[in-house]
Amino acid sequence: QVQLVESGGGLVQPGGSLRLSCAASGSIFSGSVMGWYRQAPGKERGWVADITSGGSTRYPVSVKGRFTISRDNAKNTVYLQMNSLKPEDTAVYYCKAYTLSRQEYWGQGTQVIVSS
Repeated sequence: QVQLVESGGGLVQPGGSLRLSCAASGSIFSGSVMGWYRQAPGKERGWVADITSGGSTRYPVSVKGRFTISRDNAKNTVYLQMNSLKPEDTAVYYCKAYTLSRQEYWGQGTQVIVSS
């Protein structure tokens, strides 16, 4: 059963913005830490951002100040606002849920291409 579905990816020029969405099933969203990861061709999957059920956020240095993760608990949706995009941000972006019972759920990913 599909439990995480990403959307919002696409082609954008350097310096542009995109907003990704991840719709989750309510059974795994409540109380879960939600996160975004990305994987570029030929590179390892890397952590982009996460947010707790209470709204606390964390980012790696590579995206801090440019990306913002947020969640709407009423809609069971997590977002990733990406600003000042760079070519090195090009990757498939994945949504992840880490539940209170320590189970992981992953979405299928959405492609982001930053190119002129």
